[in-house]
Amino acid sequence: MFTSGLKECEMSRVRLQGVCPSAMAWLVYFMYTGKVRVTELTVCQLLPAATMFQVRKNRPRAAVRVNRAGRYPSARAAKLQIIVYYKTTVGPKRYRCVYVMIRVVIISNVIEACCAFLERQLDPSNAIGIANFAEQHGCTELKQKANQFIERHFTQVCREEEFLQLTPSELIALIRKDELNVREETEVYNAVISWVKHDEERRRPRMEHILQAVRCQYLSPSFLKEQMRNCTVLRKVPACREYLARIFQDLTLHKKPVVKERRPNTPRIIYVAGGYMRHSIDTLEAFNLDDNCWSTLPRLTVPRSGLGAAFLKGVFYAVGGRNNSPGSSYDSDWVDVYNPASEQWRPCSPMSTPRNRVGVAVMDGLLYAVGGSAGSEYHKSVECYDPETDIWSSISPMGVARLGVGVAVVNRLLYAVGGFDGARRLRSVECYHPENNRWTEVASMNTPRSGAGVVALNQFIYVVGGYDGAQQLASVERYDTERDVWEQVASVRVARSALSLTVLDNKLYAMGGYDGTSFLDIVEVYDPATDEWRDGTPLTSGRSGHASAVCYQHVTPLAADHVAEPAFIKKIGKRAGGGGSGRGSGPGGGASNRGSEPGGAADAPGPSRSDDIPMANNIIGTLSSHRPAAL
Repeated sequence: MFTSGLKECEMSRVRLQGVCPSAMAWLVYFMYTGKVRVTELTVCQLLPAATMFQVRKNRPRAAVRVNRAGRYPSARAAKLQIIVYYKTTVGPKRYRCVYVMIRVVIISNVIEACCAFLERQLDPSNAIGIANFAEQHGCTELKQKANQFIERHFTQVCREEEFLQLTPSELIALIRKDELNVREETEVYNAVISWVKHDEERRRPRMEHILQAVRCQYLSPSFLKEQMRNCTVLRKVPACREYLARIFQDLTLHKKPVVKERRPNTPRIIYVAGGYMRHSIDTLEAFNLDDNCWSTLPRLTVPRSGLGAAFLKGVFYAVGGRNNSPGSSYDSDWVDVYNPASEQWRPCSPMSTPRNRVGVAVMDGLLYAVGGSAGSEYHKSVECYDPETDIWSSISPMGVARLGVGVAVVNRLLYAVGGFDGARRLRSVECYHPENNRWTEVASMNTPRSGAGVVALNQFIYVVGGYDGAQQLASVERYDTERDVWEQVASVRVARSALSLTVLDNKLYAMGGYDGTSFLDIVEVYDPATDEWRDGTPLTSGRSGHASAVCYQHVTPLAADHVAEPAFIKKIGKRAGGGGSGRGSGPGGGASNRGSEPGGAADAPGPSRSDDIPMANNIIGTLSSHRPAAL
């Protein structure tokens, strides 16, 4: 405006359109004092005003060329007066110096201070509004952090008013994200139903298109059946019922899902519980793949080895096992659950019978406990646990008893692999169909083994190591569930049994075990793309008979001081920066009222409401009394 030959270069009085007077006053105050007060009342005015004066972020040297002395004129010397339309009595060259100074200082400090303040205010009730506000004013980093907050706290965000005010296109863009952090897909489905019900008459016609963005292939058949029978919204949209009916049919026919599971952009954690090293141990440890280190968590309620473990609905289950400690030795029917958010253990209903060296898996939101032993009795019985009711129920038994069995789930089919029946190690594999409650045999392994590590990855079931009755094994084979055949893949470097095997980021982690003479702490990592094993970060100590499970969900709770009061400006109205109003003009409601935050410089004591919104006539005196602040 003042450096490009425009008519304002020759004007002694210039009207700055679209800038709130109080925001401009704060910017000039910061320009001379190096101080600015950012609060929930001022941030929505300061950020638009600061970004408005942003011409080029990467040319701070312009200030040196304009003001070669390296000093800024004092308010008294410049005789700067701020009124509603901001006039100046100095010439255009001096005004140009003031403008460039705003450009350099405000960009590097006020914008950053406002963004930092808004980032600290992120809460489920205002995150969508802050993301929109950041996008409107070109604050890319703040927008990214707000969107990440929405993804990580979707379960809380979807209960807020801002979520219910999303447009159909915004809702679809959100629920399509792979990074959405949910314990199960029912949370996304229920959020969509709530959104539709908020304005059902207008939103119902869009529901068919929106429902296709939900990953319905990961809903359980029982849930789909209940929705098609009882959901009042679905009754009015036959096309949606037909769509869910096709999904239901594909699930019951065990077809491969056409969409992939969500993978939240959160810390990837492997949890390892219990185990045996001269006696049963009670450790619980977690491996953070991003930090590449192990950390110790609260211990199991009792030491145990030969247990099974799984993550279900955001919590870690430790199932069965044996407490083989000095002065105490017994098989356990106990089931304990660990909540990573509260870092506490609590008991669940016990199984119907003790199960040592049990196989554990999750299918359709239920926890399955397969085989195992109680003393000299080897189990072919199987039971499943419903976390909603805290009840165990027996299902059809396997064809043969299996101790040290490995289990895995592919396309809603539960596979029981190998094991020991009390007389011999087994090559056989059985497959459980939940629709007809029956087990059937499938192709047998090439090598009989018990105590192997067993996991599913894509269409394959991998079996690593184990014991064949004579020696520990290093061989690895995998079962192709689509072709019903077994094939050999690269062997582990160290033969072992009673190891733990899990999948993380499409790689297999083989942890610990027993090699026939020693309890191992080694971890080997297998990449199916290259068919190679490499060394991983070792366990903190050697062990065998431990259990592991992976958690992708972000389970860290919101801090107590992060729970916000609805004090943030929900309706910006006439106070909005840039003179705008409506959805895009402010970050919405819900930020905590925790007082003011420093904005790139020292901050004064807590202000009154009038101090937060300075007016021109009460700031000039303050400006004149301050010495110029250095950049």
